[in-house]
Amino acid sequence: MKYVVLGSSAAGINGIRELRRLDPSGEILLVSKDRAIYSRCILHQYLGGERTLEQLNFAEKEFDRVYRVEWKKGTGCTGIDRKARQVFLDNGETVTYDRLLIATGSHTYLPDIPGLREAVNASGFRNLEDMAPLKEAAVPGKQVVVMGAGLVGMDCVAGLLEAGVKPVLVETAPWMLKKQLDETAASRYQEAFAARGVKQYYGQTVTRAVLDGKKQITELVLSDGTILPCHWLVVTAGVRANVEFLEGSGLALSPLGLVYDETGRTNDPDIYGAGDVSGARPIWPVAVKEGIIAASNMAGGHRKMTDFFASKSTMNFLGIPSMSLGEVNPPEGQMEMEVRKTKDSYKKILHKDGKITGAVLQGDLAYGGILQQLIARKIDITRVKKPVFDIDYSDFFHMDENFEYYWD
Repeated sequence: MKYVVLGSSAAGINGIRELRRLDPSGEILLVSKDRAIYSRCILHQYLGGERTLEQLNFAEKEFDRVYRVEWKKGTGCTGIDRKARQVFLDNGETVTYDRLLIATGSHTYLPDIPGLREAVNASGFRNLEDMAPLKEAAVPGKQVVVMGAGLVGMDCVAGLLEAGVKPVLVETAPWMLKKQLDETAASRYQEAFAARGVKQYYGQTVTRAVLDGKKQITELVLSDGTILPCHWLVVTAGVRANVEFLEGSGLALSPLGLVYDETGRTNDPDIYGAGDVSGARPIWPVAVKEGIIAASNMAGGHRKMTDFFASKSTMNFLGIPSMSLGEVNPPEGQMEMEVRKTKDSYKKILHKDGKITGAVLQGDLAYGGILQQLIARKIDITRVKKPVFDIDYSDFFHMDENFEYYWD
């Protein structure tokens, strides 16, 4: 069996590990634009000087030798021929496969803002190639503007602070991390970043980038007319799945990215997908799990993405740990809400018809494991006559005569 894996990030690398575990004699070919294995989740630590390039590596040393993988580094894909089971590479080569895993991830999307796409001093924050020019620009006294206050944007802000730069943050939502946190939890971060000198503009969009004769951004114009000086702009506000090379292949694509089911299988039984290439769940643990599940089924297994809770985010900015589960900002009146707040912690749980649908924990995350089980298993909390924050495993999980746990 010949397996071809496209992409060397979380989904691709963990998929290869699973393929080799299940098929010790199979042939594995890895194709990636990246020449090194690194975690995009901690690029901000590389920017801030907290980690070296080697310390970004999340895989075994000499990964390709350890797993007996042929690796075509620095190589992209231009198309596939499903009938011939061929992948066309940008170096002119054509490779064949028996089973194909598409884990090509995503790329920064530059919105259609006047002046932005022509600018030479703007970048994304997703790949190693984004880091070199940004590290040069990230020097004290230079104004770096970060557009987007999602998880990637806040990682970038944190990294810039470690590099000695006090960036300016622009976000269209009314508060940072709108998908992960409610306004109360976000406000604690906003105050902490403000105390570190980060200027923040919420409910604002960049409407124009003012360029000089060398196509350098000198100013950014916001939707309320505010003008921000700018030496470098980092765009983290949007990403697009790397599926352009699949156009015309006959593989099912959604407006977000590659379509595949809970086994990782696409509409072609010999082609699988995993990770950010779906455009649906850009979270590292999900990419890891999808890579493992897809690889298991490529090697003849029968596994599904049913044993984990996908809508989970954890973060720790400026020493403030937070976790969000499920939908934390539903329309007003649709959910019942329980809140417990102390000086150092904040907890909010949302539930409907006895089932927890979302939660925010900040400061003290100890309750997170129980909440994940309650949500994932759709356990009816009305069966327990105690405050929701005091529920523990003993209220639902029991031990049988074989000393095995079960729940009812």
